[in-house]
Amino acid sequence: MSEYSREEQRKPRVAVVFGGRSSEHAISCVTAANVLQVIDRDKYDVVPVGISTSGHWVLESGDPERLSITDGKLPEVDVTALPVLFGANRELVVSEPGQVPSTLGEVDVVFPLLHGPWGEDGTIQGLLEMSDIRYVGSGVLASAVGMDKHYMKVVFQGAGLEVTPYVVIRDRDWTHDPAASRAAVDALGYPVFVKPARGGSSLGISKVNSPDELDDAIAEARAHDPKVIVEASAKNPREIEVGVLGRADGTPEVSVCGEIAVSGGGHDFYDFETKYLPEGEEYLALSVPADLPEEIAADIRAKALTAFDAIEAEGLARVDFFLDEDGRVIINEINTMPGFTPTSMFPRLWAASGVDYPALVERLLSLAATRPTGLR
Repeated sequence: MSEYSREEQRKPRVAVVFGGRSSEHAISCVTAANVLQVIDRDKYDVVPVGISTSGHWVLESGDPERLSITDGKLPEVDVTALPVLFGANRELVVSEPGQVPSTLGEVDVVFPLLHGPWGEDGTIQGLLEMSDIRYVGSGVLASAVGMDKHYMKVVFQGAGLEVTPYVVIRDRDWTHDPAASRAAVDALGYPVFVKPARGGSSLGISKVNSPDELDDAIAEARAHDPKVIVEASAKNPREIEVGVLGRADGTPEVSVCGEIAVSGGGHDFYDFETKYLPEGEEYLALSVPADLPEEIAADIRAKALTAFDAIEAEGLARVDFFLDEDGRVIINEINTMPGFTPTSMFPRLWAASGVDYPALVERLLSLAATRPTGLR
């Protein structure tokens, strides 16, 4: 039998790409650890590809234990592993120093489990589009808009969704006229939330209760992104999240609503520790489904679909809302590649909606494999 015939009869090859250059590198590794454990190896040939914090692509072992948070130590991609790159004809090529490059064969689908800039923001999606490779999740535009909280809000407002008042502080604003930025934030009223404009996993986010706390919070956000967004706080809000998932017929469906509540331990909001570290779990309460009147839950789910379509998302997204004390539904953000550990909110929402974790991963891969490449 020829090499060509054997390649024709092979299992579909999935490259699981994780790590990346952003400050969310470790969370991407944790996400990959869980996805790698549940992909059906009888159905797929799985190739773990790590991207180091310096941007090097390597052939990873994909060992779930090494990619997990252990004793508070955050995982990272093994930069000493064999270098890989995408070559011609969708092939994944191993480029070992001093050796003739060898191919791992054609990749059918990429599962880009990258969080934050240089991955979730349209950059890897653009690379894959240029290479004519199918991939899980949203395309370039939706990924970019979903990553930038400023333009996300602009699009949401254009779609008729209510957002919290906000101020954008660009690098030049803070460098040349910080007083004007401080005044604009003061006009929002306190408390406010100061965030990197293009970040996630609650990294670099601070709740600011008075003007004297503002400069330190902006410095913390700027350590992750020179562009900062400051948002007014909703009135005694409940935090409600919804999952959106694509279907084969092209129409997305929405999960049940879930609620996040954080209290105690000095945690004023759903921060990195309460999201990902064991020591934060005692201060966190997740309710899936959320205890909501039917009409409010229906309104939130409908608005989640509006947000999904507004940015032209594909495949999956988690949409986050505030329900304030006056009953107003205010959209917070959309996440086009949400946290994907079994305890993350997105898989929890779908488990409560009848789609368990392995089935969720399988559905996303199936959707990606059948989606056409190029303009859609």
